[in-house]
Amino acid sequence: MNRRKKIFTKLKKKDKKAKAKLHKSNKPAYISKADREKLAEQATNETVDTADKAKL
Repeated sequence: MNRRKKIFTKLKKKDKKAKAKLHKSNKPAYISKADREKLAEQATNETVDTADKAKL
């Protein structure tokens, strides 16, 4: 019984890891504070550029 149990636990563990690898996380990727500031700055620059083009 012990040998059989060990084999089954190993196989279950292997299956669990394989399934976890296939499952994607719903958690968004981490973006550093500096990168967030750069993105925000680029977004404001784009809105200013489009506003200037609209005036012309």
